[in-house]
Amino acid sequence: MNRQPLVIALAVASGLAPGLALSQDSVTTLRDEVRRAEQHLESLNQRLDALERSQGRTPPPRTSTAQTAPAPQGTNAAASTPNIAAGGPSILPPRDSVSDPSIAASRENSLASPTDPDLKGFIAIPGTETMIRIGGYAKLDAIATNRPAGDDDQFITSEFPVDGVHRDTPNFNIHAKQTRFSIEARRPTTRGVLRFYLENDFFGSSDGYEFRLRHAYGQLGNTYAGYGYSSFMDADSLPNTLDFEGPGSAPYLLVAGIHHIFSIGKGNTLTLAAEAPQSQIYNLTGDDIAVERLPDVTLAARMERGWGHLQLSGVARSVGYDGDNELGEDVLGGGLQLSGSINANENNLWVFGMVAGKGIARYTTDIGGSGYDAAIGPDGDLELLTSYGGFFGYTHNWNQDWSSNLVFGQLNLSNKNDVLAGDAFKRSRYGALNLLWSPAPSWTMGVELLFGQLLLQDGRDADVMRLQGSLQYSFVK
Repeated sequence: MNRQPLVIALAVASGLAPGLALSQDSVTTLRDEVRRAEQHLESLNQRLDALERSQGRTPPPRTSTAQTAPAPQGTNAAASTPNIAAGGPSILPPRDSVSDPSIAASRENSLASPTDPDLKGFIAIPGTETMIRIGGYAKLDAIATNRPAGDDDQFITSEFPVDGVHRDTPNFNIHAKQTRFSIEARRPTTRGVLRFYLENDFFGSSDGYEFRLRHAYGQLGNTYAGYGYSSFMDADSLPNTLDFEGPGSAPYLLVAGIHHIFSIGKGNTLTLAAEAPQSQIYNLTGDDIAVERLPDVTLAARMERGWGHLQLSGVARSVGYDGDNELGEDVLGGGLQLSGSINANENNLWVFGMVAGKGIARYTTDIGGSGYDAAIGPDGDLELLTSYGGFFGYTHNWNQDWSSNLVFGQLNLSNKNDVLAGDAFKRSRYGALNLLWSPAPSWTMGVELLFGQLLLQDGRDADVMRLQGSLQYSFVK
């Protein structure tokens, strides 16, 4: 469909005509009229893009005159330049988030995030079609715990101490490790939107403030390559907590990989990914080493609508080890995740996730990195461990400034053939209730009550309660 003449005619009729009718207008006034016409043209293009997507067609790539035209003298170029480097607005309803995991997620043609629907803060680089934004936030957390939790900065239920002479000693901590810094660049191309995203925080060390890489990737059109979220996880389903860890059963993994998003139309996509493997085995000893011979392969089907979204993800992976005395084995594992969000109305939002599989402990928040993908049996055979669980989160907006979140999750690890020792993980539970106050878009204060429980294979357990208060300043919001 050749829509450019129609769009230009409408823009001229609605934007330029009143200005040209006044013969005595100054040059500055005419420039203002041109700028308004360009903005109106961009608005019409975006509406036509959304209409074509709703009909199952992919909008053609285009370059906006509003981006390349010089800004009127005496005006702010960033303020008067629409951000046309976006692939388009998000189909999902807008939502708020403290830690904002959605903003870094890869999306079809780099669409805007539901937590950042307007893509505010981009600045045009003069002489180019590239727009850049510096983002992130500064966050201070004050944490009081009724007994040692294993980690003073995050609420990781799998790390609760079960025994020890100091297990009932209260603890208080203040830190700003969640403070985050990001750089994002976007530009239109004939192959779709080109997006570059870099993000860091300060969780690189448990003893200090070591800079840690979170995301470093590029995406051209629907092809992504770099380091960031695994395609198996669903950032839009993560609940809104002040605690950085969140429910232990939520799939969460930062990994290097490549993926491509296939658009099926009407808000439906299919993502195929190959990601860096890592075999995490429980009881490696002596000269035994974990081996990875194939990449982890992920397939994710996603449906987005105005009421929310659903995502079904599957992962297949090879878990293996090479031992001494000619022992060693590779086993194929995999799992599924069903997750989503339901926007009941503007004041109520539900998010949820369910996960199950063999050899996928690496992908879960609570026991990722703990060596629970598989265990070596007495005969040297490798046995995959089954993990399963789920979580839900409920957000209620009391008014424009106040909101609350209720979160619960549970994760289980089976020990069918008794290959795990008595002090190994068996089950964890996570609960959170918070109250957040955001009197300004870039300023949020809140308080959160956390409860966690850990159960070991031999029946021993531990539970911890924590009260966390946070103050956060966002750079761009």
